[in-house]
Amino acid sequence: MARIPWQARIAISPEVHHGDPCIKGTRIPVAVIVGSLADGMTPAEIQDAFPQLVHEDIQAALAYAAELTHQDVLIPLPAFA
Repeated sequence: MARIPWQARIAISPEVHHGDPCIKGTRIPVAVIVGSLADGMTPAEIQDAFPQLVHEDIQAALAYAAELTHQDVLIPLPAFA
């Protein structure tokens, strides 16, 4: 399965949500979607909470987050016990 091109679904604009990456045409930040998935929500539950989202929007948020992990500016976090 090919990764969805996130650039088609995510916008970064200083006029929308303080410049945070959001799903185009919405004010839903990518961080909310990725955080919701990390907290255990399913894509269907996220779509129930945000009916304007489609499955491809959630996949785009994940693709964007995955690409960020390849940046050279990541800072190691202390280990949790």
